[in-house]
Amino acid sequence: MVNQIVGLDPAYAAAQPDAADVVIIGGGIMGVSTAWHLAAQGVLNIVVVERAELGSGSSAKPLGGVRANFSDPGNIVLGQRSLESFRKFSERLGADIGFQQVGYLFLCRSEAEVADLVAATEIQNAMGVNSRMVSPAEAAGINPLLDPAALVGASFSPGDGFADPSAVVAAYAAAAVDLGVTILNRTQVLDIQRTGEAIESVTTNRGTIRTSAVVCCAGAWSAKIGAMVGVDLPVTPVRRLIGLTRQRPRPYPKVPFTLDLSTTFYFHNYRNGLLVGISHEQEPGFAREFTYDWLTEFNAAAAICAPDLEHPDLEGGWAGLYENTPDHNALIGEAGELPGFFYATGFSGHGFLQGPAVGELVADLYLGRPSFMDPTHFSAARFSGTAPVLREVNII
Repeated sequence: MVNQIVGLDPAYAAAQPDAADVVIIGGGIMGVSTAWHLAAQGVLNIVVVERAELGSGSSAKPLGGVRANFSDPGNIVLGQRSLESFRKFSERLGADIGFQQVGYLFLCRSEAEVADLVAATEIQNAMGVNSRMVSPAEAAGINPLLDPAALVGASFSPGDGFADPSAVVAAYAAAAVDLGVTILNRTQVLDIQRTGEAIESVTTNRGTIRTSAVVCCAGAWSAKIGAMVGVDLPVTPVRRLIGLTRQRPRPYPKVPFTLDLSTTFYFHNYRNGLLVGISHEQEPGFAREFTYDWLTEFNAAAAICAPDLEHPDLEGGWAGLYENTPDHNALIGEAGELPGFFYATGFSGHGFLQGPAVGELVADLYLGRPSFMDPTHFSAARFSGTAPVLREVNII
């Protein structure tokens, strides 16, 4: 007998179905985007399983950067496709996601970094991305909080920007439910049963769902899901921390998302304040407690690049999980050793911005039809020696 859960949000199912055509594990941007894209293509009987609340894992950020200014062509395609979806989101799904194109500014403090960004910008331009190299003086003109004397150069992509992750997840979920998708929150996957090269069912704390297809969108928890069926998904959880400055009566100047390649220092507007951070070295694990021990590194970097931001007046912050792979690029595909087991995970900090495109790509994979790109580039098989690992310059 299926358990009845009392008090769930009306958008969520109160009962777990006994069978499904597809079970999607994870209710973040990847899970709900995949669910909506599958349902929009006529796939019936889709179940999304989320162990906590939708968007509460790696998708849970105050603002989500969206961009196409990568160095790897595959990442550029995913970014471009998703940006187009974000631009048309209100028209397609009737939701305001707070999309703004404030641009991205990557800072260089060495000639080697300049060379990397010049090469990346050439690739971007050849693929239709509106990005360009700028001088230190131009960078400071774009972002007046910067000290141009600290810079050698920078790259700027004005078409990039941000959107609200919670609004995007909620809109995809609502649209998916309207198309008949079943969403189960507060539901944990305990096991996946397989016989030979076939998936038979998924067992949760609420019972068993018969199915022949699973999509792992479990983010930082994906390695455990893969292990249930003998599929290696090399995803490591790593805590990342950001600070939020006190809201001011008058806002800071409007600036792009600004990132320093040398120190991994970054900042951008957040309402009348700023969101600030740095890729502070962390031990792998699932801890999400917010602390201030990253501020020493942040202050040292700010003193060089943006002196006015040294010792920021923080009113709080946020800690979340990156889902890192060995080369800090995504895992997207179908397991060669287990047909019917699909995965979209390991995005290493740029999953939200690629979510719309990846949902479309996974839907096409499931349907067995050509898509806007070949996902082989992101196969997990690259870590078993059958394909080259990826190098991406434009990440921190």
